[in-house]
Amino acid sequence: MDVLVTGGAGFVGANLTSHLLRKGYGVTIYDNLSRLSAQKNINMLKAEGARFLKGEMSDSEAINKAAQGKGAIFHLAAQVAVTTSVTDPRTDFEINALGTFNIMEAARAAKIPVIYTSTNKVYGDNVNSIPLSEGAKRYDFSNALKGLGIPEDFPIDAVEHTPYGVSKLVGDLYVRDYAAVYGVPAVVNRMSCIYGMRQYGNEDQGWVAHFVISAALGKKINIYGSGKQVRDVLFIDDLVRLFDAELDDIDKASGNVFNIGGGPSNLMSLLELLGMLKERYGKIVTEYHDWRPADQKVYYSDIRKAGRILGWKPEFSPRRGVSSLCDWVDENKAMFS
Repeated sequence: MDVLVTGGAGFVGANLTSHLLRKGYGVTIYDNLSRLSAQKNINMLKAEGARFLKGEMSDSEAINKAAQGKGAIFHLAAQVAVTTSVTDPRTDFEINALGTFNIMEAARAAKIPVIYTSTNKVYGDNVNSIPLSEGAKRYDFSNALKGLGIPEDFPIDAVEHTPYGVSKLVGDLYVRDYAAVYGVPAVVNRMSCIYGMRQYGNEDQGWVAHFVISAALGKKINIYGSGKQVRDVLFIDDLVRLFDAELDDIDKASGNVFNIGGGPSNLMSLLELLGMLKERYGKIVTEYHDWRPADQKVYYSDIRKAGRILGWKPEFSPRRGVSSLCDWVDENKAMFS
């Protein structure tokens, strides 16, 4: 099968593309190479056998052409930074909302399935209304969601999504509606914190990789808030296994929304990650700042639905995944300096 991977030169896309090529798939990457990670990844991916089309998500004609003859679309391309969406909401909308509409139109015309990466930010400020408890190194939910996480039917109707959350929610809704109205086989993955190799993290996106890279290079790490913020971290290899399961059983996956992250068994706070990095690199230079707007003190996903329908669950613990990421960064320091 030949597949189209939008955003295929980015962090998730590069890992997925390499995996699919190893399995014998033909892969066409559609990417505008606007991110540094994509610029660093693309030549390697082409050397591995990927075909490359440079284009914008707002270009419906180019996307229609790219989808022709393909067996499936992995739609990963996005504007991913919350801060950027606030300063430039139009570009955020054109990439995330209009871009996803263009993908679904192309998929409808080509009669092929779509696997879409959405975000937990579709739940907006509702998450911050959940009562919390505070421990020595992390916050946690203190109501019935404690130990389970946010389910797929958690309310999305609230303000303060940020423009990024709004644009991704628009895409989320289009994907589900095209599955229901037009019969396009399609699945939505509302993703939490994904991390791993080929990720060039920064303060706006990819915090685990950003912390690891900064620690490995002896750079200062800024902490916004108390550092007790908690996320359910998911190692990239586990996410790629999910994509495999969805493509292999698209009839069963289609029409579903899955909250995807490490789940309650793979929680990690900023302070806990700093502790792991101190064990490996010694002293870590940190500087604390005020909370950033719309930051969630706690978010973790209830991932049981993906387990029930697809038989999927994470295999990498935070300590194992962070160690693997540290190994990759240490082996490739020249790329970060």
